[in-house]
Amino acid sequence: MIPISEKAKNVTPAITLQLGAMVKQMKAEGQKITNLTLGEPDFNTPQKAKQRAIDAIENNITRYDLASGNMELKKAIAEKMKKDHDLTYTPEQIVVANGAKQALLNSMLTCINPGDEVLIPTPCWVSYPEMAKLIGAVPVFVETKKENSFKMTVEDAKKYITDKTRMAIITNPNNPTGAVFSKDELMALCDYLTKKDIVILSDEIYEKMCYDFDFVSAASLSQEIFENTIVVNGLSKSGAMTGWRVGYCCAPTVELGKTIGSIQSNTTAHACTISQQAAISVLKECEEDTKMMAEQYKKRRDMIVDYFEKWGLLDIVKPQGAFYAFINIEPLKDKIKFEGSYSAFFCKDILEKQKVAFVPGSGFYKEDYIRLSYAASEQEIMEGLNKLKAYAKSL
Repeated sequence: MIPISEKAKNVTPAITLQLGAMVKQMKAEGQKITNLTLGEPDFNTPQKAKQRAIDAIENNITRYDLASGNMELKKAIAEKMKKDHDLTYTPEQIVVANGAKQALLNSMLTCINPGDEVLIPTPCWVSYPEMAKLIGAVPVFVETKKENSFKMTVEDAKKYITDKTRMAIITNPNNPTGAVFSKDELMALCDYLTKKDIVILSDEIYEKMCYDFDFVSAASLSQEIFENTIVVNGLSKSGAMTGWRVGYCCAPTVELGKTIGSIQSNTTAHACTISQQAAISVLKECEEDTKMMAEQYKKRRDMIVDYFEKWGLLDIVKPQGAFYAFINIEPLKDKIKFEGSYSAFFCKDILEKQKVAFVPGSGFYKEDYIRLSYAASEQEIMEGLNKLKAYAKSL
């Protein structure tokens, strides 16, 4: 038998994938499931992007390219960062990866040594701590407060910083809460982290889904913060191209960018050449498609907020971005007999009894909550909310 490494044993499978497998099994058995778990747009990739990919195939753009990404795409990303955030990056500072997930891991590998600590505010996306563990770092979970919409503050961070703290991850807009930092909130936090020489890894994958005020990129706050920040983004959410696997990171120096690129050259090399062509189109030709999707998400967000305000029993922190609502299920806790994780039991029980799927908060390191994805039709969302209400009434 081939032994499994201790590092691999230490990695926990994503609970979102476990739930997805359960939903697929039930559907295969012929059961109708209202699935509100998915972290991907329910829209199709824009037609212009698909056509550019088809043209790339027809024109045989199918050979090796630069390991750090297609030059035209890197220039398009640089133009986007300048236009959206008045940030100046050269193509050498940009690395195109196989999705934002790889861009995050590349960045961690470049900046972190074994034993270093990484601040991860909770609730958090499921993969951050597993990435830290994979490279031998120590994930340090920073508990945030509901009254701050679960956004990490300077006061929160101070409690967990040690002489081993090397990096802090900021997700803005946030998954799973949908929270978005205001400029003042972000400035206070990033300025403090920068003065403490803690590298900022800013995950901005949901930036185009910001509903109540303009999005601010962490790197745009000041020159000092820019020099201390790696920005990670991608086209999966804004371009509805999750399966195409195109993400990127923007490094503050050419040296750092080249090092990140070197790491990628020795693992996967570049992202799929066809996918990169589609990404160029999304950045250059599909702005209206991106705006349309954001408008639809906002409409759904408003519908969900209104539903919970009228219901009154359960509540959410109003999501200001992304396409998730984080639902507080603590008011039902005394009515349910469970063992182990309350939120995991809740999601399993409601799936079996009401045929509706949510993601348990335990997967995001926050019990007493469940995540609803509104990357679904209004009909599906309303159906899911009504099933949640029916489940609550049945207890």
